[in-house]
Amino acid sequence: MEEILKATALFIAGFGPIVTDPQASRELYSRAFGIPFKEENGGYLHTENLKGANSFALWPLPQAAQSCFGTDAWPHDVPIPQAWIEFDVEDVAAATAELESRGYRMLVSNRNEPWGQTVSRFIGPEGLLVGVTFTPWMREAK
Repeated sequence: MEEILKATALFIAGFGPIVTDPQASRELYSRAFGIPFKEENGGYLHTENLKGANSFALWPLPQAAQSCFGTDAWPHDVPIPQAWIEFDVEDVAAATAELESRGYRMLVSNRNEPWGQTVSRFIGPEGLLVGVTFTPWMREAK
């Protein structure tokens, strides 16, 4: 019988680049590719209307740092990610524990975000900021 892993991905909740030059990224993705973004505070651009991703977003590095470390500055001892990806799982706490038991160092564990998502994040071996999440509004649509 095949072992069922706690960190089994159900779907990709979101993906996108982590941007250090917001204007250049806006120029490429919004103007060159015609992606219609909604804009949130701090220049976070996102859309839930691009086929192939539940959410595609340009995440400013200071906001990613705030989410992971509680500060706008990304720590010098942690590689700066080029992009982020989030996998929705059945149980974020169990998936987090499993990933930690496999040696992954969580940057944030089992955080309940103000918008209703539960998330843990770590840097993957290729430099992606990887999240395991529970995203209720995306479950309702499935």
